[in-house]
Amino acid sequence: MKFREADRPLYRIARAPDPWAWPDWLHVAVDHTFGNRWDDLLGSYRVLYTASSLLGAFVESLARFRPDPLVVRELAEIRGEGDGLPPGCLDRSWWEPRRIGAVSLRGSFADMGHAESLAHIQRDLAGRLVHYGMGALDPNAIRHTAPRRLTQEISRFVFEQTTERGARAFDGITYLSRHGDDLRCFALFEPLTAAQVKVFVADGRESPIDPDHPDFRRALELLGIRLVG
Repeated sequence: MKFREADRPLYRIARAPDPWAWPDWLHVAVDHTFGNRWDDLLGSYRVLYTASSLLGAFVESLARFRPDPLVVRELAEIRGEGDGLPPGCLDRSWWEPRRIGAVSLRGSFADMGHAESLAHIQRDLAGRLVHYGMGALDPNAIRHTAPRRLTQEISRFVFEQTTERGARAFDGITYLSRHGDDLRCFALFEPLTAAQVKVFVADGRESPIDPDHPDFRRALELLGIRLVG
């Protein structure tokens, strides 16, 4: 499979006090995952989702607040006074308890959009692709149409790849965001190696979210979200 290094700082938006804390196993679902695209379907390792730019981290974190045009139209017909926040709105209750984490991290990440990686998966997971009703696997399918259970199986497949010396071949997965080809994401596998942890801790920093930050405002604009309150 084709690999890519994290050659720039990685950013993550998550709850205080530590945006780099692994998800708590207490919150795992009955399917052994946390409900995310590259989680382990066997529930033996956790995944941290990051982006190679602060804008990308904001877009990925805020995308669930993007208004659905159909829902907006229907609510406009039935909404009464005193209802909660309308679709496409965000207030301080979201950003105040969250922090921005930024780190420099050494590692090798399987590039899911690369032709070599896609061919590798197409060959070695052919039976699973048929099981999920998938034909030829392409970057668009990886990002948009592939069932989440399939991408979780791909995550496990990548996690189990080893080098000639028996070490884990990949520290995670990298892929282009479904919200734009200019946004690159990195999914980090647990655990990090000792060398990585040293860099991870030494360079790690966290800061509160400034609602006036240009990247935050740009993410809101791209997603059609407005601040209220």
